[in-house]
Amino acid sequence: MQQKPTNASAAIALDSSSSPELAATISTTHDASENAKYAAMTSIAGGIAGCTAKTVVAPLDRVKILFQTHNSKYVKYAGTHFGLFKAGKAIYREYGVRGLFRGHSVQLARIFPYAAVKFMTYEQLKMILSRRIQDQHLRNFLAGSLCGSISVAVTYPLDMIRVRMAYLTPTSGMPAERVRTVAQMIYKEPAYRFGILNFFRGFPLSLMGIIPYGGVSFLTHEYFASLARDRFGSITAKPLDQRKSRDRRRKKNELKAWVELTSGGLSGVIAQTVSYPFELVRRRMQIAGAHDPSSRGSAIPIIREVWKTAGVRGFFVGLTIGYVKVVPMFAVSFYMYEKLKALFDLE
Repeated sequence: MQQKPTNASAAIALDSSSSPELAATISTTHDASENAKYAAMTSIAGGIAGCTAKTVVAPLDRVKILFQTHNSKYVKYAGTHFGLFKAGKAIYREYGVRGLFRGHSVQLARIFPYAAVKFMTYEQLKMILSRRIQDQHLRNFLAGSLCGSISVAVTYPLDMIRVRMAYLTPTSGMPAERVRTVAQMIYKEPAYRFGILNFFRGFPLSLMGIIPYGGVSFLTHEYFASLARDRFGSITAKPLDQRKSRDRRRKKNELKAWVELTSGGLSGVIAQTVSYPFELVRRRMQIAGAHDPSSRGSAIPIIREVWKTAGVRGFFVGLTIGYVKVVPMFAVSFYMYEKLKALFDLE
């Protein structure tokens, strides 16, 4: 006589063994549940990693935006020796530490969903594209470009507010504009018939810029990490603890901290160089309303103005500070993400 199952899971196993259709359904449900859990955990890891990285470089980001947008009070420091530090010192002297982190609260509100969506969709797109595209490098580039585009679309209005707050420099002794005040100011600008469109100045250009930026950053990070793990694993990877690895889903060796930070930093340098002209023009478009509320900030006039004023070099104003900012930002972002994946036991 067949022994009666002692619990629900045993009953399901018994039924599924006699019914292939039921077994397939259970397997599909389990896979969907595991994938949903994986997506949620990578979202959390990505959001935390993004916020940590942006906090590390927040003062550099403030100065870079002031340089990119030719703020009248700080443009004199751009292109000079130690101009970054001179501008930072001037901001600190007039506004204190809070001046260096102006707009950072909006930045964190934007970056958590941005980074969460970016890393989560990257992992999901990699799995989807792996069924159709055999070339790993092409797959990583496309997944990075698409996840970047989706993230920008979701969070662009918050970036618009953050850039405007970072650009505005109130008179000493006067209170700085609050997030709500700046948002209302942007909404009421008469450039577009519908005020909500004011929050999307430069959005098409952002999509054009995020394709190389997102694609190259993930492509190069994956390449450098794989190179370090496969070619120089004895030097760059931590020893695999077999006792711990038996009960873990994550089987690949973790890279040492300096390797993960280096691969992330290098990917940031390459991605920043490729996409910087798009970013510069986009920043000019985003702050156009601060000069002329009725201006839509079209890309072509801005490109002509930059070319006429400084030629090719004009499109790379602030790139040096961009490197100073992007190296630690990418290094910390990818490092934190990989460490959190290891903590959550995600492959």
